[in-house]
Amino acid sequence: MRAAGWGVKQMRTKWGACNTDARRILLNLELAKKPSACLEYIIAHELVHLLERKHGERFVALIGRVMPDWRGKRDLLNSYPVGRGDWGY
Repeated sequence: MRAAGWGVKQMRTKWGACNTDARRILLNLELAKKPSACLEYIIAHELVHLLERKHGERFVALIGRVMPDWRGKRDLLNSYPVGRGDWGY
């Protein structure tokens, strides 16, 4: 599975996004501050969306094939807030 393009964007509510028609993925800029396992998970997650749009059984099976430990990485990522919060400047 290959994306036609990718980008990085400040997002308030999502870690990543996938436009399946354009085959483009977007990654939240905040991922740069997280452990690399979190970034790996989001990239795998969004790439799997190129094959399966919804988070159903097929999606779970596909991401399990490419990343057997995805649940642990997802849980680690979800332990962090998505937005940058108020940095006071």
